[in-house]
Amino acid sequence: MQSVPSPPLRLYCFPHAGATSLVYRAWQAQSEPHLLVRGVDAPGRGTRRRERKAAGFHALVRSMAEPVVADLLAERERTPGVRWATFGHSFGATMALAVAAEVVRQVGAAPERAVLSAAIPPRLQRPGTLLDSVPDEELLARTAADGGTPSAVLADPTMSRILLRMLREDDAVRAEFAEEASGLRVDFPLTLIAARQDVHAPPEKVWQWSPCTSAPVRRVAIDGGHFAAVQRPKETLTTIVDDTDPGKG
Repeated sequence: MQSVPSPPLRLYCFPHAGATSLVYRAWQAQSEPHLLVRGVDAPGRGTRRRERKAAGFHALVRSMAEPVVADLLAERERTPGVRWATFGHSFGATMALAVAAEVVRQVGAAPERAVLSAAIPPRLQRPGTLLDSVPDEELLARTAADGGTPSAVLADPTMSRILLRMLREDDAVRAEFAEEASGLRVDFPLTLIAARQDVHAPPEKVWQWSPCTSAPVRRVAIDGGHFAAVQRPKETLTTIVDDTDPGKG
Protein backbone atom coordinates (compact mmCIF):
# COMPACT_ATOMS: atom_id res chain seq x y z
CA MET A 1 0.00 0.00 0.00
CA GLN A 2 1.33 3.41 -0.96
CA SER A 3 1.84 5.75 1.98
CA VAL A 4 -0.09 9.04 2.04
CA PRO A 5 2.24 12.06 2.22
CA SER A 6 1.89 14.32 5.23
CA PRO A 7 0.36 17.75 4.60
CA PRO A 8 2.77 20.70 4.43
CA LEU A 9 3.88 22.19 7.72
CA ARG A 10 2.55 25.70 8.25
CA LEU A 11 5.26 27.71 10.02
CA TYR A 12 3.99 30.89 11.69
CA CYS A 13 6.88 33.30 12.24
CA PHE A 14 6.98 36.14 14.79
CA PRO A 15 9.38 39.08 14.30
CA HIS A 16 11.88 40.58 16.70
CA ALA A 17 11.36 43.92 18.43
CA GLY A 18 10.92 46.86 16.07
CA ALA A 19 10.23 44.60 13.08
CA THR A 20 7.29 43.32 11.04
CA SER A 21 6.61 40.10 9.17
CA LEU A 22 8.53 41.62 6.25
CA VAL A 23 11.68 40.06 7.74
CA TYR A 24 10.29 36.63 6.79
CA ARG A 25 9.10 37.49 3.27
CA ALA A 26 12.08 35.85 1.58
CA TRP A 27 11.98 32.72 3.74
CA GLN A 28 9.43 30.84 1.63
CA ALA A 29 11.70 30.92 -1.41
CA GLN A 30 14.47 29.31 0.65
CA SER A 31 12.32 26.65 2.28
CA GLU A 32 11.41 23.12 1.29
CA PRO A 33 8.23 22.60 -0.78
CA HIS A 34 6.43 20.97 2.15
CA LEU A 35 7.09 23.96 4.46
CA LEU A 36 4.77 26.98 4.20
CA VAL A 37 6.16 30.11 5.88
CA ARG A 38 3.61 32.60 7.22
CA GLY A 39 4.74 35.82 8.90
CA VAL A 40 2.51 37.11 11.70
CA ASP A 41 2.11 40.82 12.36
CA ALA A 42 0.82 42.61 15.43
CA PRO A 43 -2.22 44.82 14.87
CA GLY A 44 -1.13 48.28 13.82
CA ARG A 45 1.94 46.97 11.95
CA GLY A 46 2.92 45.61 8.58
CA THR A 47 0.05 43.78 6.91
CA ARG A 48 -2.24 44.88 9.78
CA ARG A 49 -1.17 48.50 9.93
CA ARG A 50 -4.74 49.80 9.58
CA GLU A 51 -5.88 47.94 12.70
CA ARG A 52 -5.96 49.39 16.19
CA LYS A 53 -2.94 48.46 18.31
CA ALA A 54 -3.39 45.94 21.10
CA ALA A 55 -2.83 47.25 24.61
CA GLY A 56 -0.75 44.98 26.83
CA PHE A 57 0.74 41.52 26.62
CA HIS A 58 -2.43 39.42 26.87
CA ALA A 59 -4.36 41.52 24.34
CA LEU A 60 -1.42 41.31 21.97
CA VAL A 61 -1.24 37.52 22.30
CA ARG A 62 -4.96 37.15 21.59
CA SER A 63 -4.84 39.49 18.61
CA MET A 64 -1.79 37.76 17.11
CA ALA A 65 -3.46 34.39 17.58
CA GLU A 66 -6.47 35.49 15.50
CA PRO A 67 -4.92 35.14 12.02
CA VAL A 68 -3.24 31.87 12.99
CA VAL A 69 -6.52 30.39 14.23
CA ALA A 70 -8.39 31.59 11.14
CA ASP A 71 -5.76 30.14 8.81
CA LEU A 72 -5.65 26.78 10.60
CA LEU A 73 -9.44 26.41 10.70
CA ALA A 74 -9.74 27.27 7.03
CA GLU A 75 -6.98 24.83 6.11
CA ARG A 76 -8.50 22.12 8.31
CA GLU A 77 -11.62 22.27 6.14
CA ARG A 78 -9.52 21.54 3.05
CA THR A 79 -6.81 19.31 4.49
CA PRO A 80 -7.47 16.96 7.41
CA GLY A 81 -4.47 16.52 9.68
CA VAL A 82 -3.14 20.03 9.18
CA ARG A 83 0.35 20.43 10.68
CA TRP A 84 1.79 23.62 12.12
CA ALA A 85 4.61 25.11 14.17
CA THR A 86 5.76 28.53 15.36
CA PHE A 87 9.07 30.34 15.13
CA GLY A 88 10.02 33.45 17.05
CA HIS A 89 13.25 35.40 17.19
CA SER A 90 14.31 37.44 20.24
CA PHE A 91 11.20 39.40 21.37
CA GLY A 92 9.22 37.24 18.96
CA ALA A 93 10.17 34.01 20.76
CA THR A 94 7.98 34.73 23.77
CA MET A 95 5.16 35.74 21.42
CA ALA A 96 5.64 32.54 19.40
CA LEU A 97 5.23 30.38 22.48
CA ALA A 98 2.39 32.37 24.03
CA VAL A 99 0.45 32.54 20.77
CA ALA A 100 0.96 28.82 20.18
CA ALA A 101 -0.51 28.11 23.62
CA GLU A 102 -3.49 30.39 22.86
CA VAL A 103 -4.06 28.72 19.48
CA VAL A 104 -4.05 25.29 21.14
CA ARG A 105 -6.68 26.55 23.58
CA GLN A 106 -8.91 27.74 20.76
CA VAL A 107 -8.31 25.12 18.08
CA GLY A 108 -7.52 22.06 20.16
CA ALA A 109 -4.64 20.96 17.92
CA ALA A 110 -1.09 21.23 19.22
CA PRO A 111 1.79 22.41 17.03
CA GLU A 112 4.56 20.08 16.00
CA ARG A 113 6.77 22.34 18.12
CA ALA A 114 7.67 25.94 18.90
CA VAL A 115 11.08 27.13 17.75
CA LEU A 116 12.54 29.82 20.01
CA SER A 117 15.56 31.71 18.77
CA ALA A 118 17.94 34.16 20.49
CA ALA A 119 15.76 34.74 23.52
CA ILE A 120 15.89 34.15 27.24
CA PRO A 121 12.80 32.99 29.13
CA PRO A 122 10.54 35.63 30.70
CA ARG A 123 11.49 34.70 34.26
CA LEU A 124 15.07 35.78 33.51
CA GLN A 125 14.18 38.99 31.70
CA ARG A 126 14.65 42.36 33.33
CA PRO A 127 11.45 44.02 34.56
CA GLY A 128 10.54 47.59 33.75
CA THR A 129 10.54 49.70 30.61
CA LEU A 130 13.95 51.19 29.94
CA LEU A 131 13.98 52.40 26.33
CA ASP A 132 11.75 55.39 27.01
CA SER A 133 14.68 57.07 28.71
CA VAL A 134 17.24 56.27 26.00
CA PRO A 135 17.91 59.17 23.56
CA ASP A 136 17.08 58.50 19.91
CA GLU A 137 20.71 58.67 18.78
CA GLU A 138 21.85 56.17 21.38
CA LEU A 139 19.03 53.76 20.62
CA LEU A 140 19.78 53.91 16.90
CA ALA A 141 23.47 53.28 17.65
CA ARG A 142 22.59 50.25 19.76
CA THR A 143 20.34 48.93 17.01
CA ALA A 144 23.05 49.40 14.41
CA ALA A 145 25.57 47.58 16.61
CA ASP A 146 23.28 44.56 16.90
CA GLY A 147 23.41 44.19 13.12
CA GLY A 148 19.82 43.18 12.54
CA THR A 149 18.48 46.32 10.86
CA PRO A 150 19.33 47.39 7.29
CA SER A 151 21.54 50.47 7.18
CA ALA A 152 19.09 52.12 4.78
CA VAL A 153 16.41 52.02 7.48
CA LEU A 154 18.72 53.53 10.09
CA ALA A 155 19.82 56.30 7.73
CA ASP A 156 16.35 57.33 6.58
CA PRO A 157 14.78 59.88 8.98
CA THR A 158 11.20 58.72 8.42
CA MET A 159 11.97 55.01 8.61
CA SER A 160 14.24 55.39 11.62
CA ARG A 161 11.54 57.35 13.42
CA ILE A 162 9.06 54.52 12.81
CA LEU A 163 11.68 52.01 13.95
CA LEU A 164 12.27 53.88 17.22
CA ARG A 165 8.55 54.04 17.91
CA MET A 166 8.14 50.30 17.34
CA LEU A 167 11.17 49.48 19.48
CA ARG A 168 9.77 51.47 22.39
CA GLU A 169 6.30 49.96 21.97
CA ASP A 170 7.78 46.46 22.02
CA ASP A 171 9.91 47.33 25.03
CA ALA A 172 6.76 48.31 26.92
CA VAL A 173 5.28 44.88 26.17
CA ARG A 174 8.57 43.12 26.92
CA ALA A 175 8.56 44.77 30.32
CA GLU A 176 5.46 42.72 31.11
CA PHE A 177 7.11 39.40 30.22
CA ALA A 178 8.71 38.81 33.62
CA GLU A 179 5.32 38.93 35.34
CA GLU A 180 2.70 38.10 32.71
CA ALA A 181 4.58 35.46 30.70
CA SER A 182 6.77 33.85 33.38
CA GLY A 183 4.17 31.14 33.96
CA LEU A 184 4.10 29.92 30.35
CA ARG A 185 3.94 26.12 30.33
CA VAL A 186 3.10 23.96 27.32
CA ASP A 187 2.84 20.28 26.46
CA PHE A 188 4.41 20.36 22.99
CA PRO A 189 8.13 20.16 22.04
CA LEU A 190 10.52 23.08 21.81
CA THR A 191 13.55 23.72 19.64
CA LEU A 192 15.92 26.27 21.15
CA ILE A 193 18.36 28.04 18.83
CA ALA A 194 21.21 30.03 20.36
CA ALA A 195 24.20 31.75 18.77
CA ARG A 196 27.50 31.23 20.53
CA GLN A 197 28.58 34.87 20.20
CA ASP A 198 25.21 36.38 21.17
CA VAL A 199 25.82 38.82 24.01
CA HIS A 200 22.08 39.34 24.64
CA ALA A 201 20.93 35.71 24.71
CA PRO A 202 23.91 33.36 25.17
CA PRO A 203 23.26 29.62 24.91
CA GLU A 204 23.35 28.95 28.66
CA LYS A 205 20.42 31.35 29.12
CA VAL A 206 18.47 30.25 26.03
CA TRP A 207 18.59 26.64 27.26
CA GLN A 208 16.62 27.72 30.33
CA TRP A 209 13.39 27.67 28.31
CA SER A 210 13.41 23.89 28.89
CA PRO A 211 11.22 23.94 32.04
CA CYS A 212 8.49 25.71 30.02
CA THR A 213 7.42 22.41 28.46
CA SER A 214 6.64 18.88 29.57
CA ALA A 215 7.67 17.60 26.14
CA PRO A 216 11.14 17.00 24.65
CA VAL A 217 13.47 19.91 23.96
CA ARG A 218 16.17 20.12 21.31
CA ARG A 219 19.05 22.59 21.75
CA VAL A 220 20.83 23.91 18.67
CA ALA A 221 23.96 26.07 19.01
CA ILE A 222 25.10 28.03 15.96
CA ASP A 223 27.93 30.45 15.26
CA GLY A 224 27.30 34.18 15.08
CA GLY A 225 25.71 37.03 16.97
CA HIS A 226 22.20 37.91 18.04
CA PHE A 227 20.67 37.85 14.55
CA ALA A 228 22.50 34.80 13.19
CA ALA A 229 19.37 32.64 12.93
CA VAL A 230 17.41 35.16 10.87
CA GLN A 231 20.38 36.19 8.76
CA ARG A 232 20.97 32.56 7.70
CA PRO A 233 17.39 31.40 7.08
CA LYS A 234 18.37 28.39 4.99
CA GLU A 235 20.16 26.84 7.98
CA THR A 236 17.34 27.75 10.36
CA LEU A 237 14.68 26.30 8.06
CA THR A 238 16.70 23.12 7.66
CA THR A 239 16.75 22.74 11.44
CA ILE A 240 12.98 23.24 11.59
CA VAL A 241 12.34 20.73 8.81
CA ASP A 242 14.57 18.18 10.53
CA ASP A 243 12.65 18.65 13.79
CA THR A 244 9.19 18.42 12.24
CA ASP A 245 9.67 15.67 9.65
CA PRO A 246 7.16 12.95 10.62
CA GLY A 247 9.49 10.35 9.14
CA LYS A 248 12.19 11.14 11.70
CA GLY A 249 12.54 10.80 15.42
